[in-house]
Amino acid sequence: MTAHSYKPSHQGKLSLCLSNLFFHLTVRDVSAIRGRGTVVTGQVESSVLKVGDNIQITRPGATKTSMVIGIESFGKQMNQARMGDNIGVLLRDISKQDVQHGDIMVAADSKFTWRP
Repeated sequence: MTAHSYKPSHQGKLSLCLSNLFFHLTVRDVSAIRGRGTVVTGQVESSVLKVGDNIQITRPGATKTSMVIGIESFGKQMNQARMGDNIGVLLRDISKQDVQHGDIMVAADSKFTWRP
């Protein structure tokens, strides 16, 4: 067996395990679009996000709840985003001041908590 022909036995299992976790995205940037709402950008770190999903944006000491009303990636509208996708998420009832770089966006039904 050569180094080029070796394939680990766990190949593919890690991404399957991570994709079954709750949705998670670390906020990279935030912008407001007049007449539309607030857009949060980042890379999907686990699971899947769909239009219509309820989410929470959290940081130590503060949590906001919202609904996803749009997902876009490189100018293309999407119905869902998967782990690894770089996306912009249009949110309902969230202002630009409610979100900042480094906040965590998770599924509303996740058990995410900040640890000291």
